[in-house]
Amino acid sequence: MHKTKNLYSLLSLFLLILLAFFFLFPLYWIITGSFKTAQSINGTSPDWFPKEWVLLNYQKLFSRQPTALFTLSIPFSGAFSGTGKDIVLMTGPKVPGAVRWLLNTVFMSLSAMILTCVTASMAGYALAKKRFRGRTLLFTLIVCAMALPKQVILIPLIREMSFLKLYNSLLAVIFPTVGWPFGVFLMKQFSEGVPGEMLEASRIDGASEARIFSQIVLPMIKPGIGALAIFTFINSWNDYFMQLIMLSSTENLTISLGIAKLQAENATDFGIIMAGAAVAAIPILIVFLMFQRYFTQGIAMGAVKG
Repeated sequence: MHKTKNLYSLLSLFLLILLAFFFLFPLYWIITGSFKTAQSINGTSPDWFPKEWVLLNYQKLFSRQPTALFTLSIPFSGAFSGTGKDIVLMTGPKVPGAVRWLLNTVFMSLSAMILTCVTASMAGYALAKKRFRGRTLLFTLIVCAMALPKQVILIPLIREMSFLKLYNSLLAVIFPTVGWPFGVFLMKQFSEGVPGEMLEASRIDGASEARIFSQIVLPMIKPGIGALAIFTFINSWNDYFMQLIMLSSTENLTISLGIAKLQAENATDFGIIMAGAAVAAIPILIVFLMFQRYFTQGIAMGAVKG
């Protein structure tokens, strides 16, 4: 029995190492490829490790498409301007386009992550612990909405963003993510684990609903919020389809659209494309490492509930 257990542990470890290598190799290839020369990248036989480390690809990446670092405008002011665009209050200094694209993507993903976690946690708590007419029907509609692809609601969404004068702005990508049905479903499942007796005792002691939610519910569903934060950030960061439809101007491009634009302009320059992909992967790794503990706890709690 002991030998069988040791053999099982060794096989499990070997399988995990194999899977880790399988998933990490593309990242390794992108990062090392971004430091290779054009001859090494386009060679007939692949160089598994750069023979010569160069920074030329990053220099070319951060020397193209100069644009303003930021643009401070009044939201929804396009309806009152003659051009139909928001009134610009201030613009920042000129920087390489890749810097602006990266900042746009970070701002978009962080905003979507924060807003989604706030709204989904409140909605999930209400659906799990509040009793009101139409609650079951509302939750059923949310579950059904999870099965709808984005292409189905694309035309109404574009019309709505155009009506609100948000088209071709980062808000047009952020706001549709905030109402993510999966986020509401996930937080409802975690909110179900909050003891109802504890909530009733708090109400008897005179605690308001805001205090109950902030001081009792939120700490108990923190692992679920951590898991949702990672899911939302990665989903918003990698949502190339919605970014492609909603964004067009150079100053509003994300890093994914910027890399695609570079690929269209430089069809054979894989070095600059790999450099852009390596830069785009850094924020995702940082966010995952920051929320890894909560993500692991959330997955473990979900498995125990299941």
